Amino acid sequence: MMDEKRKSVPELFGSCVFNDDVMQERLPRDVYKSLRKTIDQGKDLDLAVANAVASAMKDWAVEQGATHFTHWFQPLNGITAEKHDSFISPTSDGRVIMQFSGKELIRGEPDASSFPSGGLRATFEARGYTAWDPTSYAFVKGGSLYIPTAFCSYSGEVLDKKTPLLRSMEDLSREALRILRLFGDTQTRRVVTTVGPEQEYFLIDKTLYDKRPDLLFCGRTLLGAKAPKGQELEDHYFGAIKPRIAAFMKELDEELWKLGIQAKTKHNEVAPAQHELAPIFATTNMATDHNQLTMELMKNVAARHGLVCLLHEKPFAGVNGSGKHNNWSLSTDGGKNLLNPGKNPAENVQFLLFLAAVIKGVDEYQDLLRISVASAGNDHRLGANEAPPAIISMFLGDELTAVLDAIEAGKAYDGTASSRLETGVHVLPDLTKDTTDRNRTSPFAFTGNKFEFRSLGSAISIACPNIMLNTIVAEELRQFAEVLEGTSDLHKDALALIKKVVGEHKRIIFNGDGYSEAWVAEAEKRGLLNLKTTPDALPLYMSDKNVKLFTGHKIYTRAEMEARYETNLEEYAKTLNIEALTLSEMVRRDVIGAVGAYLSELSASVQGQRTAVEGLPCKAQCALIAKLSALLDKTYEKVEALDAFLANAKGGGDILAEARYYREQVIPAMDSLRAAVDAMELNVPSKVWPYPSYGDLMFRV
Repeated sequence: MMDEKRKSVPELFGSCVFNDDVMQERLPRDVYKSLRKTIDQGKDLDLAVANAVASAMKDWAVEQGATHFTHWFQPLNGITAEKHDSFISPTSDGRVIMQFSGKELIRGEPDASSFPSGGLRATFEARGYTAWDPTSYAFVKGGSLYIPTAFCSYSGEVLDKKTPLLRSMEDLSREALRILRLFGDTQTRRVVTTVGPEQEYFLIDKTLYDKRPDLLFCGRTLLGAKAPKGQELEDHYFGAIKPRIAAFMKELDEELWKLGIQAKTKHNEVAPAQHELAPIFATTNMATDHNQLTMELMKNVAARHGLVCLLHEKPFAGVNGSGKHNNWSLSTDGGKNLLNPGKNPAENVQFLLFLAAVIKGVDEYQDLLRISVASAGNDHRLGANEAPPAIISMFLGDELTAVLDAIEAGKAYDGTASSRLETGVHVLPDLTKDTTDRNRTSPFAFTGNKFEFRSLGSAISIACPNIMLNTIVAEELRQFAEVLEGTSDLHKDALALIKKVVGEHKRIIFNGDGYSEAWVAEAEKRGLLNLKTTPDALPLYMSDKNVKLFTGHKIYTRAEMEARYETNLEEYAKTLNIEALTLSEMVRRDVIGAVGAYLSELSASVQGQRTAVEGLPCKAQCALIAKLSALLDKTYEKVEALDAFLANAKGGGDILAEARYYREQVIPAMDSLRAAVDAMELNVPSKVWPYPSYGDLMFRV
C-alpha cells in the first residue's frame, strides 16, 4: 500500500487494468492485431488468439497478486455478479500449476435460473453462459482477475444488460455512418456513443447506520422527523469538504484510477451529507462497467473509513435525493463530436440533422426514456423540487431554439447574441460564453456538445437509459437516411427534413422552469406524457410501437422485452413489500414499546408529584401524556392497517395489478403511519427514541 501511495497519478492510473498498453507489451504482434480487429471491427475471435491472450492475461494477473478469475456480468437485477475460480491446475506429482485457457477466457457457466429472468427460464432450467466482452478491459481487484462478460441462457435468451447495450451501440454506429457518407465522410469506420455519468451519493457514520433497520434493509429511512436544519441555508453545496470525507474521496479516487476509471470531479452536493463524483467521458459500454465499479468501490472504501455510502434515490425525506446525470454524446472513431454545433450552428447542416434525429426520437419515444429510469426509489425523487419532473422534455437554449425557429419559418438566422461575458473587473479575464445556459430542471438538456439526461436515479445501472437512447436515435437516423440517400441536392433536402421535424416535434422543446405548476398544465396541452410512477410508465413498454422498435433493430426479441417488463414490475412490488414489512417491524418492536415505556414513566412521575404536593396541576406533563397517548393509539391503528393491506397485496398472478395495489394502498398506508410516528419522535427525549435522528445521521459525520 505504501508503494502505491508513492506512485504518481500517471503511474497509478490503469495499473490494475489489462489495457491496450499492456496488451501491446505482452501479446505477440499478430495476436495483438487480431484482437484489435475483434475489438474495433467486431471480427470473430479465433481460439488460437484467445489462448494466447488468456496466457498473457493470466501471467499479468498473477504478477498483480491474482489467484482467481471471474466472469463479471450484469444480470437483470441491475447489479453485478461474479463467480470466482482459481488458476490452479493439478499435476501428476500432486502439485499444482497456474493455468488459464482460451476456452476459460471466452466462456463461463453460471446458474441462469438463480437470476431474474422474467419467466424466460424455469427453475429447473439452470444452464447459462457468460461470454467475454473484449471491448471492455479486464482488471484485477481483490486478488481476482475480473473479465467483463455478457450473460445469456442455454437457449440463447439475453439475460443481462451488456448484450443489448452492445447491440444498440453497433446499430447506432451503422445508421450514423449512413448519414456521414451522405456528407462525404469516407474515412470514419465507426461512430461511438460516449457517456460521462455523474454520481450522487450520501455518506453517514456506520455506527449510526447499524442502529437503523430501515437503512440496513431498504437503503433509505422509512421514518424520521425533520431536523431543525436541512439544506435551506444552501451552505453545503460546493462547501469545504470535511477531513473525514476528504480522506474517503482521496482513497476512492486512487482506487478508481488504478482500475482505469477517469474520476475527475468531486464536491459536496446540496443536501447535508450528500456528495458527487463525476468521471471523464468513456465509450458507453466501458462507462457502464465503470459506473458499476464506482458504486461498488464507494461502498467498500466508505466501510474502511467507518462510513456507509447510501446510493438510494431518496434516503432522507425533506432534503434532496440523489440522481445520476447521464451525459451522452456521439463521436467518430477519429474523435469528432457529432453533436458539436461548431462556430455557426445555423450553417452546420450535418449537426442540425443529428440534432433533429434526437429531437424526433425523444418526442416519439418519451415513454421509453421515462421507463428507462422507472423504479420504486426514483418515484420518490422525480417531480420534486430537486430533480427533473416525470414529464420528458428537451432544453436546447436560446440560440439553438432560435436557429430551429428560423429554419421552420424559412428565414435566415440572424443571431446577435454576444459570444463573450464581460466581467467588468480589469484583473479578471472576460469569459467565453457558451451557446446555451444550463437548465437543471430539464430532464434532457443540451449542454454545448452533448445531452444531459438528468432523470436517472443514483442506484440504477446506466445501461437501460443508454440502450433506449441509442436505439431511438438509430431509428430516426435510419429514417433520415432512407429519405436522403439518392438525393440530388443534399443541403436543400436535409434542411427541408429538419424543417419538417421541427414543425412536427417542437412540442418536446421547453426552455423554461420544469418545476413550475404552469409547465405541468402546458405539457398536458402539448400532449406530453406525465407518467408519475413506475406502474404508470411500465405498461407502455410493451406497446406495438416500442416492440416494433426493439425487435426491428434486433436489440430484443418480444419475449426478452416481456421478461424485462415483468422483472421490473416484480422488483417494484418486492421493494415496496420489503419496505412496508420493515416499517411495520420497526414500529411494533421498537417504537411502540419505547413510547409506551416513556408514557408509563411520565404518568408515574406526574402521579408521584400530585401525591407529594396535593393539587399540583402538572399541566405540561398532562398535556404531553394526552398528546403522546393519542399519537400512540393512532400509530397502533395505522400499523394494523398497513399489515392488513400487506396481507391482501398479492395480485393473483397479475403483476401489474399487484404493483398498482402497492402504489395505491400500501404507499399511502406507509405515509400515514410515518406521519404519526414522526410526530411522536418530536415529543419524546432523544434518549428515549430507539433510532438515531435525522440530525445525527446527516450532521454527525
